[in-house]
Amino acid sequence: MYFDENEPQSVRDQRFAAERAALSEARRTASIDLREAHIGAVIVVVVLVLLGWYGKLVALGVVGGVLLFWFSAALVRAYVDHDRGRHAMRRAYNLTFGWVGWF
Repeated sequence: MYFDENEPQSVRDQRFAAERAALSEARRTASIDLREAHIGAVIVVVVLVLLGWYGKLVALGVVGGVLLFWFSAALVRAYVDHDRGRHAMRRAYNLTFGWVGWF
């Protein structure tokens, strides 16, 4: 964001609002690649199955709860960004399990 110290605050607020709206619209209309998210979901499912298999129920509950909370927070973020329906679910899914792309 460009910052000009001589412009009035009202002009600056309008410019920042327009930039935020443009970024929000770009986020809503961008296509979402879910390949990495699918890989992350498979890894998480394998970990959860192994935790259940070896009787680590507390760890299973903690990991499952953290993932549920993260997905819920991502879904709320998508709805706050005026994203609805399938695209909101895809964004939340990608934010929850798309961490594989960071490696």
